[in-house]
Amino acid sequence: MLLAFDTSSAAVTVALSTPTGAVVASSSSVDALRHGELLAPAIAAALSEAGCGPRDLTRIAVGTGPGPFTGLRVGLVTGRTMAEVLGIPLVGVCSLDVIARASTVDGPVAVATDARRKEIYWALYDAPAADGGRRRLEGPAVDKPADVAHVLAGLPVIGRGATLYSTALQLPEAPAASAASAASGDEYPSAETLARGVADGTLSTGPADPLYLRRPDVTMSTGPKSVL
Repeated sequence: MLLAFDTSSAAVTVALSTPTGAVVASSSSVDALRHGELLAPAIAAALSEAGCGPRDLTRIAVGTGPGPFTGLRVGLVTGRTMAEVLGIPLVGVCSLDVIARASTVDGPVAVATDARRKEIYWALYDAPAADGGRRRLEGPAVDKPADVAHVLAGLPVIGRGATLYSTALQLPEAPAASAASAASGDEYPSAETLARGVADGTLSTGPADPLYLRRPDVTMSTGPKSVL
């Protein structure tokens, strides 16, 4: 069994699939402050729903971001720990690739997710190949939306960043139905897509190393400040 999960965004998403990519259990919760609380119970629930245990796992796939330091670290540490204890392979996948892979757009597409600090993580992708996979053409990178609006111009842009910064990205106003569809399916990475893409080889895998792209918000103290 293949266990897949991603904590690079505000969503905690988990899926369990057969080696051929048939998803047997999945869940997603959106809570940007509770990755550490939600991930382990979600994994346990997926295993229970599928009627199997940790020892039935043969591989783990985890989203590597880019994403905020704290949430992303929860998923990567969990993946590394489980893989080490169980003695099974662990692979990492760029989380923007997962969003692009889930898109039903026929042509090239851009992905933009929320990087906080009024910035976006973004990448550009080619049109889908015959097997549904997409080749990343540029990125991932982190920038102010207005600074890359000209780069994304003319492309369909999906992801939470497109929703939050549609004006700065100069995106056309989407019909209500399309906006609702994007919010439900394209704003965050899907562990189901991650599991299927790893199983069928349509997502590129690599080491489970984090794509932070910038330094964490927390910095080391330089000592007490003078009160004089």
